[in-house]
Formats: sequence, structure tokens, C-alpha cells
Amino acid sequence: MADSADRDDDKQRQLAGDRVSPEGPALTTDQGIRVDDTDNSLTVGERGPTLMDDFHFREKVTHFDHERIPERVVHARGAGAYGQFHVYDGSLAEFTAAEFLTDPSLTTPVFVRFSTVAGSRGSADTVRDVRGFATKFYTRQGNYDLVGNNMPVFFIQDGIKFPDFVHAVKPEPHNEIPQAQSAHDTLWDFVQLQPETIHMMMWLMSDRALPRSYAMMQGFGVHTFRLVNAQGRGTFVKFHWKPKLGTHSLDWDETQKIAGKDPDFNRRDLWDNIESGHFPEWELCVQLVPEEDEHRFGFDLLDATKLIPEEEVPARPVGKMVLNRNPDNFFAETEQVAFHLANVVPGIDFTNDPLLQGRLFSYLDTQLIRLGGPNFPQIPVNRPVADVRNHHRDGYHQMGIHQARSAYHKNSLSGGCPAIAGDGAYTHYQERVDGQKIRKRSESFNDHYSQATLFWNSMAGFEKEHIVAAFRFELGKCETMSIREGVVRHLNHVDHELAVQVAEGIGVAAPAAAGSPNHGRSSPALSQANAPTDTIEGRKVAILVADGVDSGDIASVGEALVDAGAVCEVLAAKGGEVQAANGAQVDVTKAMPTMASVLYDAVLIPGGPESVRALKADGLAVHFVAEAFKHGKAIGAIDAGIELLERAGVTGVRVASEGALTDQGVVTRRGGDPGFANQLITAIAAHRHWERDRDSVPA
Repeated sequence: MADSADRDDDKQRQLAGDRVSPEGPALTTDQGIRVDDTDNSLTVGERGPTLMDDFHFREKVTHFDHERIPERVVHARGAGAYGQFHVYDGSLAEFTAAEFLTDPSLTTPVFVRFSTVAGSRGSADTVRDVRGFATKFYTRQGNYDLVGNNMPVFFIQDGIKFPDFVHAVKPEPHNEIPQAQSAHDTLWDFVQLQPETIHMMMWLMSDRALPRSYAMMQGFGVHTFRLVNAQGRGTFVKFHWKPKLGTHSLDWDETQKIAGKDPDFNRRDLWDNIESGHFPEWELCVQLVPEEDEHRFGFDLLDATKLIPEEEVPARPVGKMVLNRNPDNFFAETEQVAFHLANVVPGIDFTNDPLLQGRLFSYLDTQLIRLGGPNFPQIPVNRPVADVRNHHRDGYHQMGIHQARSAYHKNSLSGGCPAIAGDGAYTHYQERVDGQKIRKRSESFNDHYSQATLFWNSMAGFEKEHIVAAFRFELGKCETMSIREGVVRHLNHVDHELAVQVAEGIGVAAPAAAGSPNHGRSSPALSQANAPTDTIEGRKVAILVADGVDSGDIASVGEALVDAGAVCEVLAAKGGEVQAANGAQVDVTKAMPTMASVLYDAVLIPGGPESVRALKADGLAVHFVAEAFKHGKAIGAIDAGIELLERAGVTGVRVASEGALTDQGVVTRRGGDPGFANQLITAIAAHRHWERDRDSVPA
């Protein structure tokens, strides 16, 4: 029996009469106005700005922005920290009037919020997802928000599509499953019908979606912005954050286990490192493109699904950011911080990127509902260091006590104050805008595959293996075979071998021939295999011990690791202490049953026959070592400790017969060798050792 909602729908269809199309009810606005295009915003010409009289766009995005309270619709789960930014010597004044980018004597306070995108506040940190990287600069000219992600491109080209994409990636509406995952039908149905998503899906299926930590994660402004100098001359710019520690990721199997052992893994890492003085650092880099070169690329600079290869336009380092203070209260600061792309200062302006134009509307609209009204800039974490003087009054959560009689301009009762600014006022970049009011995307946005191919060609062998495995996992969760087939058809335009490998793993017919030829171009900057591997700062090392351990090994090697910036924790079967072979007491940092290898970057097994015999008899310790080996992590073993490697099934690597030896990230030592610690540090700094035969390891 139909419920009342169904009966109402039937009634509405009857009343609609011939307004119902043969394919089904026509798409309309909330006022019943039929819509002929919901994929393209109304713009001035094909590449012009989005118009505010696009009532369908405004209604669609407004309704989307107000769907959930009080949690953020996207980027709900996050972590934040305060810090400082310094611009380097070598002023950018040639390109911008932004003071914080031109005066190296200034120290600019910042607040940064990192986040996952799809999951709720209660989801885990290590899901496969894009990560938000939003920075609020408290400059003397006002607040500037650089709102970015850890990937340089996006899923869609026009802001009007944002509600569609997020509805697709969120848990499915009939059962609210799955949480914080993209492995389900609605997301991949959207993908197979929107080829513009394919480049971003390559990034999402790569290791970039599984960052080891926020401090080992790049950030990108995504859009092409415009720098404007004091003379009004514009220069196109792409913003990059490059981490001091290099860009490194977790293993997919590892992320799933971390989600159970410590769902706050990335948040805890950020907090602990700042508390211990291991302050995360990033360089701000810019790619600068003169306006006369706007059309010299094989893609459109206004297309947010494209990047500028660094081999074509180098990323120029211009400053450094250090995060050095944790918030005092998560809700008051991290949860209430409000970022907005329209928060710009003199010297930084927008372009006609249709996704950027849409986001300029969406952010403010979202904050009005999430933070209770228009006075959210008065919340301390959002408050500028620059003076704020305007005629805004009243509203929810008004914190100011305004004493002036006048709240309007012009006035005489308040001496004409606040007056219109002269020097230093924000002035929009002047450009001519001319064209018909249309809903049409520029033909220059139509290449959806060449940069996805560029990304694939740029990957190292292990990165390609991980991408194939990710597509197989995600599409293998889709229940609708036609969706799997549709995605494979798109992948066949990226790379034929990629499409074949994915098809073979998900039970669909592999394409017989390439949909498009592989152009063969690559960009080494896109591969994490080329990331810096010269530091172990902030890395966590588990030292496995039991009664009878050689405390000298712990002291000498542990001290070298700590001096190099690592965090060492002593793990035993129980908390408290263990007795070393020389009778000394060794403090246990944590009990092994409360931890797991996935929470560490490396493992050290000190010598001591009695200690190693106990560890070999402990299935948890054996599994700890085997799992660390399977995930490609550095392992150090000294004297009797080498026996635990053998017990854990670590095979196919050479071990030392005398002195120290490193093979595939496994560092062993028999007898004394002062070079052991340095070899272990080098192995840890390499991050992971994917060259191992890991598939046969039962962990």
C-alpha cells in the first residue's frame, strides 16, 4: 500500500499533466520551475564569471549548504594547530601587494586545520579520502584564507556540481552506509557518468589518499588564483605547501588496521609532535604564470581538474610555515574556525574558474547556518589582528557593544566614521567582462583523460600496483556490474594496461584495445618515490623487550635514534619494567597488547638471548615483526634478536654474519659495529621498502 508521500507524488504528477517528460518527472527548482541544465553555472561567455542571477545555482547550493547542522557538511573531522609564517628574502613585490608575502621582517600568525572530507566527526583518520589543508593567515591587512587540499586537482569543474558530487560520495541515503568510504555504488555511478572526475579519481586511488601524517602531506590551493601588484598588474598563481619531512603515505592494509587500533592516528601524531617540540614545517611555493601565457598550455588554467606540471612551471619557494602550538580547546578553536575562499587581502584576487566562483558563495552560506549567524568572525579563532570597523550590527551572538548612534554610511552624527579607506584598501583586479548569459562550459575544459594519463605514467612501479589494487577494492564493493564496466571504459582512455588489470580483478570483460593511445608524457614531481628521504624526525620506533634484554643496545641505538629526531617507545608483554641481563631495570613505555606495529614506523629488536626466547614464544611479538615487514617498514635486529626475524617468517633478506648489514630495509648486527645505528636511521628515513616480497607474509 502506498504511503501518503507516494500518494502526494502521484497527485503532483497528475496536476503536472504534460509537464512530465517521457523519461520521467522533469527536474525543477523548489518553486516548480523546470530546469534544462544542472551541470553548468550561468556565466558571461564560456570562460567568464558566474552570475548571481543564476537562481537555480543559488537555490541548489544553498539547500545543500544547509542540509546538516551543526556538523560541517564536508571536512567534518579535523585537527588544527597554531603557528607562524615567514616570507623569505627576495620580495614578491614585483607580483603582489600582499604585505605578508613581501616583507621578510614580518611574522604572520596562522591557524591550520587538516581534515578528511567525506566522513563524519566520528569517523577514522586513516580512511581513503582527500585531506583538507586550510590555512588562516592573520595578516596586518586582514585575514587571508588559503583553503586547499592535499591533492592539486578536484573532482568537478563547476561549483554547481558540488552538491551532486558530495551526495554521491556520502553514505547512501537508504541505509547511511558506508561511513567515510568511497567504495560504494553511488560514488562510482557518479564517476562513470562524469568523465571530468577521472583525473581526481586517479589521485584518490593512489597513496596520496593515505598520508602517513599531516606533517608528511603536501597542500595545494587547487584553483588558479591571481596575484596583483601595486600597479594593478596581474599574474596567475598556483599555491603549494611542501612538507619538510617529505611526502609519505601509509599502506592500505595498514590504514584499515590503524582505524581499529587508533582511529585518531593522524590527529594524535600532530598533537604529540607539537607537544614534544617536533614542530611540523612546510615551504610555501608558488607557480607563477604571466597573463600573456594564459593560453599557452594544453589545458585551461581555469579548469580545477587540471594541474600545471612542475617541469613546465617550477614551484618557487617563497616562505616557511611552522606549527608550534596546539589549541587550548578543540571546540572553541578547531571546531569553530571558519575558512572562506573570499577572505583575501590586497594583492590576491580570484579568477573566473567556475568551481572557485561557486565556492566563493558556498563557504559563507555554510558558516551562517553552522555557526549560528553572521557574527562568527567575532569568535576568537576567527578574529583578525587587523582593526575591524564597520556598520554591521546585532544578530545572533553579537559580542561587540557598539556605542555610536549611527550604523550607516554616510553619517554626520559619528563624525563620518568609519570613513572610506584610501591607501591600503582592497581593490579588485580590473578586467573587461563581456558576453552572453549562457549555461555552457568552455570547449577548453573537454580533455578529461590526458592528465590522468600523465599521473599514471609518473608513478613508480609500486605506486601503480597500489592504484590497481585500490580500483579493484573500490569497484569490487560496487553491486551494480554496469557501474564497474562504465569506470573501466573510462580507465581505458587513461591507459589500456591499467584498464585490463582493473577489469581482471573485478569480474568484468577487459577491453580488447586502448580507448585512447597513451601519450607517454610524465612528471617526476607527481611521484612520492621522489620525495626527500633524509630525515627521521617525528618517526616512531617500537623497541621490543622482555626480561634479559641487553640494555646497552637500547641505550646506544635508542639514543642515536632520538638524537636524529625519532620517538622511541619500549614495548613489553606487560607495563611497568623489565629486568635487563645486567640486572638493571628498563622502563616499559607501553604494554604490547595495547599497541600494534601499524602505529609505528620501524621496529628494533635488541639482543639478549633470554629476552628473545620470550619474544619468540609470544605470538603477539612474532606477529608484530611479521606485520611490520609486510608493510615495508625498517626493522633492526641485534645478535639474538635476529632469531625473532626468522621466527616471524622474515625471509628473502640477507642477515649479518659479522658486523652490520642492511638488505631491503632490514638492518642486522652480530657483535659490535658502531655503524649499525646510522644504517638503521637511513633505512627508517627511506620510509618504506616496497622491493620486498611481502605477499607471502601471513600478517
